[in-house]
Amino acid sequence: MIRKVLFRHLIVICIVANLFSVFAFAEEERPVYNPNTVNSIMASTSISELKAKASVLMDAYTGQVLYENKSNEKLPIASVTKVMSMLLAMEAIDSGKISLKDMVTASEYASGMGGSQAYIEPGEQYSVHDALKAIALHSSNDVTVSVAELVAGSEEAFVVQMNEKAGELGMKNTLFKDCTGLTDEGHFSSANDIALMSRELVTKHPKILEYSSVYTDTFRNGEFDLTNTNRLVKFYSGCDGLKTGFTRAAGFCLSATVSRNNMRLISVVLGEPDSNTRFAETRKLLDYGFANYETADVNKKGELVSEISVKKGLTSKAAGVIGNDVKILLPRGQKTKIIRQVALENSITAPLKAGQKVGEIIYMIEEKEISRVDIVSDRNIEKTSFMNLFSRMFKSWFSIGKA
Repeated sequence: MIRKVLFRHLIVICIVANLFSVFAFAEEERPVYNPNTVNSIMASTSISELKAKASVLMDAYTGQVLYENKSNEKLPIASVTKVMSMLLAMEAIDSGKISLKDMVTASEYASGMGGSQAYIEPGEQYSVHDALKAIALHSSNDVTVSVAELVAGSEEAFVVQMNEKAGELGMKNTLFKDCTGLTDEGHFSSANDIALMSRELVTKHPKILEYSSVYTDTFRNGEFDLTNTNRLVKFYSGCDGLKTGFTRAAGFCLSATVSRNNMRLISVVLGEPDSNTRFAETRKLLDYGFANYETADVNKKGELVSEISVKKGLTSKAAGVIGNDVKILLPRGQKTKIIRQVALENSITAPLKAGQKVGEIIYMIEEKEISRVDIVSDRNIEKTSFMNLFSRMFKSWFSIGKA
């Protein structure tokens, strides 16, 4: 009997010593997942040569480029510049810095802008809501500058923010000199960069589409008529934006976006010879995209993937769930060929935070990776204390002894 008690005490001492050593050393390293560049499975390009100096067709949800020609060439972009101006205005609205009801007061500098304008007078006031209409539909330079002054204090300070945002978005071939596009020399972008900022605007701040999708409206309490310079809004199904541009140096430019059949495409053409060609070639790009591609909604954010075990936590289980909605753009007819590969971390140790990555899913077609998504924890699990672990072990030991 005494030998049994001594033997049990010896077991307890060994377990305690082992637990102490576990807590005394650093946590084991977790495997690091380094996502590879997504390999696109593209449809064959069948677009005949365009007259545009540069062009690109991009899927708004995935950022995947479906067609491009000289898309990284630096070119003047005229009023397509206002895509960035609208983006910063919408960021200011969505962050609460300004509101749609706030009043804009026209400065003498803003009222002196040439080109397309709403002919505002110094000291004239109008709401941010009305200002967005004048910018999105009529491409009013004077109103654009007045909004820039409201957001940043001056056009110069606003332009600094424009270039900072371009850097954040990875727009490597862009330099803004003003917020309107009136400057040609030294003010440039590329078709791909314009697609990037257009994508940011329509996906992160979709309320702008409530303005850019309207064909006719008014400004100054109905006294000034506004007609959308983007004719595709009226004549191309699903078009709800985005921005035209023209100067002699830039030629005729257009960034257009269309939502149709669970897809949103962005088309950019720069340096077109005339306005009709600008719209015709944009339609050609968009027709190509919708005819050859489709979007598959593969997984939804929060869907359960697997239960996961957690070491040294107050609870020992968590659920691994899909971290984000998964939309995959594919050539038509490829949806049924998607294969999922699930990879979970071998060892997960508390503390664990809700949303923390615990694995990933790789989506493949014909052994080519087309997308991937993180698997994340659905809950917080705090690290247990040494005494809690010891208490659990002690209770478990006595329950075994009683059995």
